[in-house]
Amino acid sequence: MTDQIVTRFAPSPTGFLHIGGARTALFNWLYARGRGGKMLLRIEDTDRERSTEPAIAAILDGLKWLELDWDGEVIYQFSRAARHREVAEQLLASGKAYRCYATQEELTAMREKARAEGRTRLYDGLWRERDASEAPAGMKPTIRLRAPQTGETVIEDQVQGRVIWQNENLDDLVLLRGDGNPTYMLAVVVDDHDMGVTHIIRGDDHLINAARQKQIYDALAWDIPNMSHIPLIHGPDGSKLSKRHGALGVDAYRAMGYLPAAMRNYLVRLGWSHGDQEIFSTEEMIAAFDLPAIGRSAARFDFAKLESLNGHYIRHSDDRSLVTMFEGVLDHVPGGSDLKVRLNDTTRAQLLQAMPSLKERAKTLIELIDNSYFIFADRPLEIEPKAAALLTPENRELIGRLRLALEAVTPWTADTTEAAMRAFAEANNLKLGAIAQPLRVALTGRTTSPGIFDVLAVLGRQECLARLGDQAPS
Repeated sequence: MTDQIVTRFAPSPTGFLHIGGARTALFNWLYARGRGGKMLLRIEDTDRERSTEPAIAAILDGLKWLELDWDGEVIYQFSRAARHREVAEQLLASGKAYRCYATQEELTAMREKARAEGRTRLYDGLWRERDASEAPAGMKPTIRLRAPQTGETVIEDQVQGRVIWQNENLDDLVLLRGDGNPTYMLAVVVDDHDMGVTHIIRGDDHLINAARQKQIYDALAWDIPNMSHIPLIHGPDGSKLSKRHGALGVDAYRAMGYLPAAMRNYLVRLGWSHGDQEIFSTEEMIAAFDLPAIGRSAARFDFAKLESLNGHYIRHSDDRSLVTMFEGVLDHVPGGSDLKVRLNDTTRAQLLQAMPSLKERAKTLIELIDNSYFIFADRPLEIEPKAAALLTPENRELIGRLRLALEAVTPWTADTTEAAMRAFAEANNLKLGAIAQPLRVALTGRTTSPGIFDVLAVLGRQECLARLGDQAPS
Protein backbone atom coordinates (compact mmCIF):
# COMPACT_ATOMS: atom_id res chain seq x y z
CA MET A 1 0.00 0.00 0.00
CA THR A 2 1.24 3.51 -0.78
CA ASP A 3 1.11 6.54 1.48
CA GLN A 4 -0.98 8.48 -1.06
CA ILE A 5 -4.77 8.15 -0.92
CA VAL A 6 -6.15 6.64 -4.13
CA THR A 7 -9.91 6.30 -4.68
CA ARG A 8 -11.73 5.16 -7.80
CA PHE A 9 -15.10 5.56 -9.41
CA ALA A 10 -15.95 2.41 -11.36
CA PRO A 11 -19.31 2.57 -13.16
CA SER A 12 -20.69 -0.10 -15.49
CA PRO A 13 -21.52 1.48 -18.88
CA THR A 14 -24.95 -0.07 -19.26
CA GLY A 15 -26.89 3.21 -19.09
CA PHE A 16 -26.67 6.86 -18.05
CA LEU A 17 -24.79 8.17 -15.02
CA HIS A 18 -27.63 7.97 -12.51
CA ILE A 19 -27.93 10.12 -9.40
CA GLY A 20 -26.64 7.42 -7.03
CA GLY A 21 -23.57 6.92 -9.19
CA ALA A 22 -22.99 10.67 -9.30
CA ARG A 23 -23.04 10.81 -5.49
CA THR A 24 -20.58 7.88 -5.29
CA ALA A 25 -18.27 9.70 -7.70
CA LEU A 26 -18.58 12.89 -5.63
CA PHE A 27 -17.73 11.11 -2.36
CA ASN A 28 -14.67 9.48 -3.94
CA TRP A 29 -13.61 12.80 -5.45
CA LEU A 30 -14.02 14.74 -2.19
CA TYR A 31 -12.16 12.16 -0.12
CA ALA A 32 -9.21 12.11 -2.51
CA ARG A 33 -9.08 15.88 -3.11
CA GLY A 34 -9.27 16.63 0.61
CA ARG A 35 -6.18 14.50 1.29
CA GLY A 36 -3.95 15.38 -1.63
CA GLY A 37 -4.77 12.06 -3.25
CA LYS A 38 -5.99 10.81 -6.61
CA MET A 39 -9.38 9.73 -7.91
CA LEU A 40 -9.15 7.27 -10.79
CA LEU A 41 -11.90 6.42 -13.27
CA ARG A 42 -12.43 2.83 -14.38
CA ILE A 43 -15.15 1.78 -16.80
CA GLU A 44 -16.24 -1.74 -15.85
CA ASP A 45 -17.16 -2.93 -19.33
CA THR A 46 -16.63 -6.67 -18.93
CA ASP A 47 -20.34 -7.29 -19.65
CA ARG A 48 -19.91 -6.99 -23.42
CA GLU A 49 -23.58 -7.48 -24.25
CA ARG A 50 -24.83 -4.64 -22.05
CA SER A 51 -21.89 -2.20 -22.24
CA THR A 52 -22.35 0.49 -24.90
CA GLU A 53 -20.34 3.38 -26.30
CA PRO A 54 -23.24 5.86 -25.79
CA ALA A 55 -23.38 4.86 -22.11
CA ILE A 56 -19.63 5.42 -21.74
CA ALA A 57 -20.01 8.84 -23.39
CA ALA A 58 -22.93 9.70 -21.07
CA ILE A 59 -20.89 8.78 -17.97
CA LEU A 60 -17.90 10.88 -19.03
CA ASP A 61 -20.14 13.78 -20.05
CA GLY A 62 -22.04 13.62 -16.73
CA LEU A 63 -18.84 13.70 -14.68
CA LYS A 64 -17.51 16.63 -16.71
CA TRP A 65 -20.77 18.55 -16.26
CA LEU A 66 -20.62 17.96 -12.49
CA GLU A 67 -17.00 19.24 -12.66
CA LEU A 68 -15.67 16.04 -11.08
CA ASP A 69 -12.30 15.54 -12.73
CA TRP A 70 -10.30 12.32 -12.49
CA ASP A 71 -6.58 11.65 -12.52
CA GLY A 72 -4.81 9.99 -15.43
CA GLU A 73 -6.40 8.17 -18.35
CA VAL A 74 -9.73 6.35 -18.17
CA ILE A 75 -9.11 2.64 -17.51
CA TYR A 76 -11.27 0.14 -19.39
CA GLN A 77 -11.63 -3.11 -17.50
CA PHE A 78 -12.18 -5.34 -20.52
CA SER A 79 -8.80 -4.32 -21.98
CA ARG A 80 -7.14 -5.89 -18.93
CA ALA A 81 -8.70 -9.35 -19.37
CA ALA A 82 -5.31 -10.99 -20.06
CA ARG A 83 -4.02 -9.73 -16.69
CA HIS A 84 -7.14 -11.07 -14.95
CA ARG A 85 -6.60 -14.50 -16.53
CA GLU A 86 -2.97 -14.43 -15.45
CA VAL A 87 -4.00 -13.95 -11.81
CA ALA A 88 -6.57 -16.76 -12.06
CA GLU A 89 -3.85 -19.08 -13.38
CA GLN A 90 -1.60 -17.94 -10.52
CA LEU A 91 -4.29 -18.93 -8.00
CA LEU A 92 -4.72 -22.26 -9.78
CA ALA A 93 -0.99 -22.97 -9.64
CA SER A 94 -0.84 -22.19 -5.91
CA GLY A 95 -3.78 -24.48 -5.11
CA LYS A 96 -5.96 -21.52 -4.09
CA ALA A 97 -8.29 -22.19 -7.01
CA TYR A 98 -9.47 -25.26 -8.93
CA ARG A 99 -11.09 -26.26 -12.20
CA CYS A 100 -14.79 -27.02 -12.04
CA TYR A 101 -16.43 -29.18 -14.71
CA ALA A 102 -19.98 -29.08 -13.34
CA THR A 103 -22.60 -29.02 -16.09
CA GLN A 104 -25.38 -26.45 -16.20
CA GLU A 105 -27.86 -29.15 -15.21
CA GLU A 106 -25.77 -30.11 -12.18
CA LEU A 107 -25.44 -26.46 -11.11
CA THR A 108 -29.18 -25.89 -11.44
CA ALA A 109 -29.92 -28.97 -9.34
CA MET A 110 -27.43 -27.81 -6.67
CA ARG A 111 -29.03 -24.37 -6.45
CA GLU A 112 -32.55 -25.75 -6.21
CA LYS A 113 -31.53 -28.20 -3.48
CA ALA A 114 -29.68 -25.51 -1.51
CA ARG A 115 -32.62 -23.10 -1.70
CA ALA A 116 -35.05 -25.82 -0.68
CA GLU A 117 -32.90 -26.48 2.39
CA GLY A 118 -32.58 -22.75 3.18
CA ARG A 119 -28.82 -22.60 2.51
CA THR A 120 -27.09 -19.55 0.98
CA ARG A 121 -24.11 -21.58 -0.26
CA LEU A 122 -25.45 -22.67 -3.65
CA TYR A 123 -22.43 -24.59 -4.99
CA ASP A 124 -21.72 -27.81 -3.10
CA GLY A 125 -18.00 -28.13 -3.92
CA LEU A 126 -18.55 -30.94 -6.44
CA TRP A 127 -15.17 -30.45 -8.13
CA ARG A 128 -13.26 -29.03 -5.19
CA GLU A 129 -11.27 -32.23 -4.58
CA ARG A 130 -11.85 -34.19 -7.80
CA ASP A 131 -9.21 -34.85 -10.42
CA ALA A 132 -9.46 -33.35 -13.89
CA SER A 133 -9.15 -36.88 -15.34
CA GLU A 134 -12.76 -37.43 -14.28
CA ALA A 135 -13.94 -34.49 -16.39
CA PRO A 136 -16.45 -35.00 -19.23
CA ALA A 137 -14.75 -35.07 -22.62
CA GLY A 138 -14.54 -31.71 -24.40
CA MET A 139 -15.92 -29.77 -21.43
CA LYS A 140 -14.35 -26.36 -20.82
CA PRO A 141 -14.04 -25.80 -17.07
CA THR A 142 -14.62 -22.70 -15.02
CA ILE A 143 -11.97 -21.76 -12.47
CA ARG A 144 -13.31 -21.38 -8.92
CA LEU A 145 -11.73 -19.91 -5.82
CA ARG A 146 -10.99 -22.47 -3.12
CA ALA A 147 -12.72 -20.39 -0.46
CA PRO A 148 -12.35 -21.13 3.26
CA GLN A 149 -15.20 -23.33 4.50
CA THR A 150 -14.87 -22.56 8.19
CA GLY A 151 -14.28 -19.41 10.22
CA GLU A 152 -15.33 -15.88 9.32
CA THR A 153 -14.72 -13.25 6.66
CA VAL A 154 -14.61 -9.80 8.27
CA ILE A 155 -14.68 -6.31 6.77
CA GLU A 156 -13.90 -3.27 8.91
CA ASP A 157 -16.11 -0.80 7.10
CA GLN A 158 -15.76 2.94 7.71
CA VAL A 159 -19.52 3.44 7.32
CA GLN A 160 -21.11 0.11 8.24
CA GLY A 161 -18.68 -0.76 11.04
CA ARG A 162 -17.49 -4.33 11.52
CA VAL A 163 -19.32 -6.68 9.15
CA ILE A 164 -18.98 -10.46 9.55
CA TRP A 165 -19.90 -13.37 7.28
CA GLN A 166 -19.69 -17.05 8.19
CA ASN A 167 -17.53 -18.74 5.57
CA GLU A 168 -19.77 -21.81 5.54
CA ASN A 169 -22.40 -19.60 3.86
CA LEU A 170 -20.14 -18.31 1.06
CA ASP A 171 -19.63 -20.10 -2.28
CA ASP A 172 -16.45 -21.09 -4.07
CA LEU A 173 -17.00 -18.24 -6.49
CA VAL A 174 -16.17 -18.43 -10.19
CA LEU A 175 -13.03 -16.51 -11.21
CA LEU A 176 -12.86 -17.48 -14.88
CA ARG A 177 -15.83 -18.60 -16.96
CA GLY A 178 -15.70 -21.58 -19.27
CA ASP A 179 -15.03 -19.26 -22.23
CA GLY A 180 -11.94 -17.92 -20.48
CA ASN A 181 -13.48 -14.54 -19.62
CA PRO A 182 -12.84 -13.24 -16.10
CA THR A 183 -15.76 -12.57 -13.77
CA TYR A 184 -16.53 -9.16 -12.30
CA MET A 185 -15.38 -10.32 -8.83
CA LEU A 186 -11.88 -11.22 -10.00
CA ALA A 187 -11.51 -8.23 -12.34
CA VAL A 188 -12.39 -5.72 -9.62
CA VAL A 189 -9.85 -7.12 -7.16
CA VAL A 190 -7.03 -7.30 -9.71
CA ASP A 191 -7.74 -3.81 -11.06
CA ASP A 192 -8.00 -2.19 -7.62
CA HIS A 193 -4.72 -3.83 -6.61
CA ASP A 194 -2.87 -2.93 -9.80
CA MET A 195 -4.20 0.65 -9.74
CA GLY A 196 -2.98 1.11 -6.17
CA VAL A 197 -6.48 1.86 -4.84
CA THR A 198 -6.30 2.51 -1.08
CA HIS A 199 -9.97 3.34 -0.40
CA ILE A 200 -13.07 1.78 -1.97
CA ILE A 201 -16.16 3.97 -1.53
CA ARG A 202 -19.29 2.54 -3.14
CA GLY A 203 -22.98 1.76 -2.58
CA ASP A 204 -23.95 -0.74 0.11
CA ASP A 205 -25.49 -2.96 -2.57
CA HIS A 206 -21.86 -4.04 -3.03
CA LEU A 207 -21.45 -5.11 0.60
CA ILE A 208 -21.85 -8.84 -0.13
CA ASN A 209 -19.30 -8.41 -2.94
CA ALA A 210 -16.85 -7.11 -0.33
CA ALA A 211 -16.92 -10.49 1.46
CA ARG A 212 -16.24 -12.41 -1.74
CA GLN A 213 -13.56 -9.97 -2.88
CA LYS A 214 -11.79 -10.11 0.49
CA GLN A 215 -11.44 -13.87 0.07
CA ILE A 216 -9.68 -13.24 -3.25
CA TYR A 217 -7.38 -10.67 -1.62
CA ASP A 218 -6.56 -13.15 1.13
CA ALA A 219 -5.84 -15.95 -1.36
CA LEU A 220 -3.42 -13.66 -3.21
CA ALA A 221 -1.88 -12.34 0.05
CA TRP A 222 -2.62 -8.79 -1.12
CA ASP A 223 -3.48 -5.91 1.23
CA ILE A 224 -7.19 -5.14 1.10
CA PRO A 225 -8.17 -1.49 0.54
CA ASN A 226 -10.06 0.46 3.19
CA MET A 227 -13.79 -0.15 2.59
CA SER A 228 -16.77 2.20 2.89
CA HIS A 229 -20.22 1.08 1.76
CA ILE A 230 -22.65 3.98 1.63
CA PRO A 231 -26.44 3.53 1.95
CA LEU A 232 -28.46 3.85 -1.22
CA ILE A 233 -30.70 6.81 -2.01
CA HIS A 234 -34.44 6.28 -1.49
CA GLY A 235 -37.46 8.28 -2.58
CA PRO A 236 -39.21 10.77 -0.26
CA ASP A 237 -41.58 7.98 0.84
CA GLY A 238 -38.71 5.72 1.89
CA SER A 239 -39.14 3.28 -1.00
CA LYS A 240 -36.45 2.39 -3.51
CA LEU A 241 -35.62 5.38 -5.70
CA SER A 242 -37.53 5.25 -8.99
CA LYS A 243 -37.80 7.61 -11.96
CA ARG A 244 -40.79 9.35 -10.42
CA HIS A 245 -38.63 10.14 -7.36
CA GLY A 246 -35.65 11.40 -9.32
CA ALA A 247 -33.70 8.28 -10.35
CA LEU A 248 -32.73 9.98 -13.58
CA GLY A 249 -29.51 10.43 -15.46
CA VAL A 250 -27.34 13.41 -14.59
CA ASP A 251 -28.08 14.70 -18.10
CA ALA A 252 -31.76 14.97 -17.14
CA TYR A 253 -30.93 17.30 -14.23
CA ARG A 254 -28.89 19.48 -16.56
CA ALA A 255 -31.86 19.60 -18.95
CA MET A 256 -34.12 20.60 -16.03
CA GLY A 257 -31.91 23.62 -15.40
CA TYR A 258 -29.96 22.64 -12.30
CA LEU A 259 -26.50 24.08 -11.73
CA PRO A 260 -23.50 21.74 -11.26
CA ALA A 261 -22.54 23.48 -8.00
CA ALA A 262 -26.07 23.08 -6.63
CA MET A 263 -26.15 19.40 -7.62
CA ARG A 264 -22.83 18.79 -5.85
CA ASN A 265 -24.08 20.59 -2.74
CA TYR A 266 -27.34 18.64 -2.77
CA LEU A 267 -25.67 15.28 -3.35
CA VAL A 268 -23.06 15.74 -0.62
CA ARG A 269 -25.85 16.23 1.92
CA LEU A 270 -27.60 13.01 0.86
CA GLY A 271 -26.31 10.81 3.64
CA TRP A 272 -23.45 12.99 4.91
CA SER A 273 -23.66 15.86 7.36
CA HIS A 274 -21.37 18.41 8.95
CA GLY A 275 -23.18 19.91 11.91
CA ASP A 276 -26.24 21.86 10.77
CA GLN A 277 -24.55 23.34 7.70
CA GLU A 278 -26.59 23.03 4.50
CA ILE A 279 -24.78 25.28 2.03
CA PHE A 280 -21.22 24.28 1.12
CA SER A 281 -18.79 25.79 -1.32
CA THR A 282 -16.67 23.21 -3.12
CA GLU A 283 -13.69 24.20 -0.97
CA GLU A 284 -15.73 23.74 2.22
CA MET A 285 -16.91 20.31 1.08
CA ILE A 286 -13.38 19.17 0.31
CA ALA A 287 -12.13 20.38 3.69
CA ALA A 288 -14.98 18.91 5.76
CA PHE A 289 -15.84 15.62 4.05
CA ASP A 290 -14.97 12.44 5.93
CA LEU A 291 -16.25 8.88 5.75
CA PRO A 292 -17.31 8.24 9.38
CA ALA A 293 -19.77 11.16 9.10
CA ILE A 294 -21.83 9.23 6.52
CA GLY A 295 -25.00 7.85 8.09
CA ARG A 296 -25.96 4.19 7.93
CA SER A 297 -29.58 4.75 6.93
CA ALA A 298 -30.76 5.46 3.39
CA ALA A 299 -30.90 9.11 2.34
CA ARG A 300 -34.19 10.41 0.92
CA PHE A 301 -34.30 12.32 -2.34
CA ASP A 302 -36.33 15.53 -2.16
CA PHE A 303 -36.94 17.51 -5.37
CA ALA A 304 -38.35 20.52 -3.47
CA LYS A 305 -35.15 20.79 -1.43
CA LEU A 306 -32.99 20.46 -4.55
CA GLU A 307 -35.00 23.17 -6.29
CA SER A 308 -34.75 25.50 -3.31
CA LEU A 309 -30.99 24.95 -3.10
CA ASN A 310 -30.65 25.54 -6.83
CA GLY A 311 -32.54 28.82 -6.46
CA HIS A 312 -30.03 29.86 -3.79
CA TYR A 313 -27.13 29.14 -6.15
CA ILE A 314 -28.78 31.04 -9.00
CA ARG A 315 -29.40 34.10 -6.80
CA HIS A 316 -25.80 34.06 -5.58
CA SER A 317 -24.22 33.44 -8.98
CA ASP A 318 -22.34 36.12 -10.87
CA ASP A 319 -24.56 37.61 -13.59
CA ARG A 320 -22.04 37.04 -16.38
CA SER A 321 -21.54 33.38 -15.40
CA LEU A 322 -25.33 32.91 -15.45
CA VAL A 323 -25.45 34.23 -19.01
CA THR A 324 -22.79 31.64 -19.92
CA MET A 325 -24.76 28.85 -18.18
CA PHE A 326 -27.99 30.08 -19.82
CA GLU A 327 -26.35 29.77 -23.22
CA GLY A 328 -24.75 26.40 -22.41
CA VAL A 329 -27.98 24.73 -21.33
CA LEU A 330 -29.74 25.65 -24.57
CA ASP A 331 -28.10 22.60 -26.21
CA HIS A 332 -29.93 20.34 -23.76
CA VAL A 333 -33.45 21.76 -23.41
CA PRO A 334 -36.54 21.60 -25.66
CA GLY A 335 -36.65 24.58 -28.00
CA GLY A 336 -33.14 25.59 -26.97
CA SER A 337 -31.81 25.63 -30.54
CA ASP A 338 -34.49 28.14 -31.59
CA LEU A 339 -33.49 30.44 -28.77
CA LYS A 340 -29.77 29.98 -29.41
CA VAL A 341 -30.01 31.47 -32.91
CA ARG A 342 -31.49 34.62 -31.33
CA LEU A 343 -28.47 35.12 -29.11
CA ASN A 344 -26.27 37.90 -30.43
CA ASP A 345 -24.28 40.76 -28.96
CA THR A 346 -27.45 42.82 -28.41
CA THR A 347 -29.58 40.12 -26.78
CA ARG A 348 -26.63 38.90 -24.65
CA ALA A 349 -26.16 42.45 -23.37
CA GLN A 350 -29.90 42.71 -22.65
CA LEU A 351 -29.82 39.35 -20.85
CA LEU A 352 -26.87 40.49 -18.73
CA GLN A 353 -28.67 43.74 -17.91
CA ALA A 354 -31.83 41.85 -16.93
CA MET A 355 -30.05 39.16 -14.93
CA PRO A 356 -30.17 40.86 -11.46
CA SER A 357 -33.97 40.94 -11.74
CA LEU A 358 -34.36 37.60 -13.54
CA LYS A 359 -32.30 35.54 -11.08
CA GLU A 360 -34.33 36.70 -8.08
CA ARG A 361 -37.40 34.99 -9.53
CA ALA A 362 -35.88 31.74 -10.85
CA LYS A 363 -35.19 28.42 -9.12
CA THR A 364 -33.81 26.75 -12.28
CA LEU A 365 -32.18 27.79 -15.53
CA ILE A 366 -35.41 26.71 -17.27
CA GLU A 367 -37.32 29.32 -15.25
CA LEU A 368 -34.57 31.82 -16.06
CA ILE A 369 -35.04 31.09 -19.77
CA ASP A 370 -38.81 31.32 -19.48
CA ASN A 371 -38.70 34.61 -17.56
CA SER A 372 -36.34 36.13 -20.14
CA TYR A 373 -38.77 35.34 -22.96
CA PHE A 374 -39.63 39.03 -23.42
CA ILE A 375 -36.06 39.78 -24.60
CA PHE A 376 -36.20 37.30 -27.49
CA ALA A 377 -39.87 37.59 -28.52
CA ASP A 378 -40.77 38.66 -32.05
CA ARG A 379 -43.24 41.44 -32.80
CA PRO A 380 -46.13 41.41 -32.74
CA LEU A 381 -45.97 39.56 -29.42
CA GLU A 382 -47.84 36.33 -28.87
CA ILE A 383 -50.20 37.26 -26.02
CA GLU A 384 -51.03 34.61 -23.43
CA PRO A 385 -54.82 34.05 -23.00
CA LYS A 386 -54.79 35.35 -19.42
CA ALA A 387 -52.94 38.48 -20.56
CA ALA A 388 -55.16 38.95 -23.62
CA ALA A 389 -58.19 39.27 -21.31
CA LEU A 390 -56.62 42.47 -19.95
CA LEU A 391 -56.37 44.07 -23.37
CA THR A 392 -59.81 45.69 -23.13
CA PRO A 393 -60.61 48.70 -25.33
CA GLU A 394 -60.08 50.91 -22.26
CA ASN A 395 -56.66 49.41 -21.53
CA ARG A 396 -55.61 49.62 -25.20
CA GLU A 397 -56.51 53.32 -25.11
CA LEU A 398 -54.47 53.65 -21.89
CA ILE A 399 -51.49 51.90 -23.56
CA GLY A 400 -51.63 54.45 -26.39
CA ARG A 401 -51.50 57.32 -23.87
CA LEU A 402 -48.66 55.64 -21.95
CA ARG A 403 -46.72 55.40 -25.20
CA LEU A 404 -47.09 59.13 -25.76
CA ALA A 405 -45.91 59.86 -22.21
CA LEU A 406 -42.87 57.59 -22.62
CA GLU A 407 -41.88 59.11 -25.98
CA ALA A 408 -40.61 62.19 -24.15
CA VAL A 409 -38.41 60.27 -21.67
CA THR A 410 -34.69 60.93 -21.93
CA PRO A 411 -32.32 59.40 -21.04
CA TRP A 412 -34.07 55.99 -21.14
CA THR A 413 -33.44 54.14 -17.87
CA ALA A 414 -35.42 52.23 -15.25
CA ASP A 415 -35.43 55.33 -13.04
CA THR A 416 -36.50 57.84 -15.71
CA THR A 417 -39.26 55.61 -17.09
CA GLU A 418 -40.52 54.95 -13.56
CA ALA A 419 -40.59 58.69 -12.84
CA ALA A 420 -42.57 59.29 -16.04
CA MET A 421 -45.10 56.55 -15.21
CA ARG A 422 -45.57 57.82 -11.65
CA ALA A 423 -46.13 61.34 -12.96
CA PHE A 424 -48.64 59.99 -15.50
CA ALA A 425 -50.52 58.05 -12.78
CA GLU A 426 -50.69 61.08 -10.53
CA ALA A 427 -51.83 63.40 -13.33
CA ASN A 428 -54.59 60.96 -14.31
CA ASN A 429 -55.61 60.04 -10.74
CA LEU A 430 -54.62 56.40 -11.26
CA LYS A 431 -52.79 53.92 -9.06
CA LEU A 432 -49.42 52.75 -10.37
CA GLY A 433 -50.70 49.13 -10.48
CA ALA A 434 -53.47 50.14 -12.89
CA ILE A 435 -50.75 51.32 -15.27
CA ALA A 436 -48.15 48.63 -14.66
CA GLN A 437 -50.27 45.63 -15.67
CA PRO A 438 -51.44 46.87 -19.10
CA LEU A 439 -47.85 48.05 -19.68
CA ARG A 440 -46.55 44.57 -18.76
CA VAL A 441 -48.98 42.80 -21.09
CA ALA A 442 -48.08 45.09 -24.00
CA LEU A 443 -44.34 44.69 -23.47
CA THR A 444 -44.11 40.98 -22.57
CA GLY A 445 -47.38 39.34 -23.61
CA ARG A 446 -47.73 37.95 -20.10
CA THR A 447 -49.20 38.90 -16.73
CA THR A 448 -45.94 38.18 -14.87
CA SER A 449 -42.44 39.39 -15.62
CA PRO A 450 -39.45 40.97 -13.92
CA GLY A 451 -40.06 44.45 -12.56
CA ILE A 452 -41.78 46.48 -15.26
CA PHE A 453 -39.26 49.32 -15.13
CA ASP A 454 -36.41 46.81 -15.51
CA VAL A 455 -38.26 45.44 -18.56
CA LEU A 456 -38.51 48.97 -20.02
CA ALA A 457 -34.80 49.58 -19.44
CA VAL A 458 -33.69 46.23 -20.88
CA LEU A 459 -35.81 46.39 -24.05
CA GLY A 460 -34.78 49.96 -24.80
CA ARG A 461 -36.73 52.94 -26.11
CA GLN A 462 -37.26 51.88 -29.72
CA GLU A 463 -38.48 48.34 -28.97
CA CYS A 464 -40.73 49.47 -26.10
CA LEU A 465 -42.45 52.19 -28.12
CA ALA A 466 -42.93 49.75 -31.02
CA ARG A 467 -44.47 47.06 -28.81
CA LEU A 468 -46.75 49.60 -27.14
CA GLY A 469 -47.78 50.84 -30.58
CA ASP A 470 -48.72 47.25 -31.57
CA GLN A 471 -51.29 47.11 -28.75
CA ALA A 472 -52.58 50.70 -28.88
CA PRO A 473 -55.67 51.57 -30.94
CA SER A 474 -54.71 52.18 -34.55
